[in-house]
Parts: sequence; structure tokens; C-alpha cells
Amino acid sequence: MNERTRPMAPIADALAAWLARSGLTRRLDQARVVADWPALVGPQIAAVTAPESVTPDGVLRVRVATAPWAAELSLMTPRILARLNAGRRARITEIRWIAGPVGRP
Repeated sequence: MNERTRPMAPIADALAAWLARSGLTRRLDQARVVADWPALVGPQIAAVTAPESVTPDGVLRVRVATAPWAAELSLMTPRILARLNAGRRARITEIRWIAGPVGRP
């Protein structure tokens, strides 16, 4: 079957296939944690934190409003990692809590 006689595929299917071939599906799944952060950690933690980035090896950088909050969150890391990774194929392997101003868009 040549390209002209191949049946048309929905754009969503074609995009999903391209993302899988390129290896970007895993990275997008990791990055989705940043967008989903408030729902994953709850309003109290979301109010004093801002996720910044995820490295390819799964390290999530999170800005925290104060050093005491950063210390508290570091103790909660195992529970937060479990929430972040629940139902995801691409894993967050570590969280780096960085004390400093939390900018809001």
C-alpha cells in the first residue's frame, strides 16, 4: 500500500505515535506533574511552593517560600513522591526543595 492509498489517521493518533517514536511521551508525562502540582499536593502546600522543572532523570525542582517550609516538606518527600507517581509511567525520582521567593504568574 503506498502513501496515497493508506487510510487517513486521526491527528491525535498520528501525534501520539510520533511522540512515542521520539521518546517525548515520557518527558511530557513527567512535565505534567508541574501543571498538576496544586491538585497533587493540595492547597496548603501549593500556596507556599512553585514547581520549576523536571530533569530527564526525574528530579523535580520546587521553589519553597521559606526554609522552615522546605525542611518540613523534605520530611514529607516520600509521601509526596507517592502521590506524584501514582498512575504515571514516567517517574519522579527525587524532589529538590529550594528555599526562596515563590513567584506567581
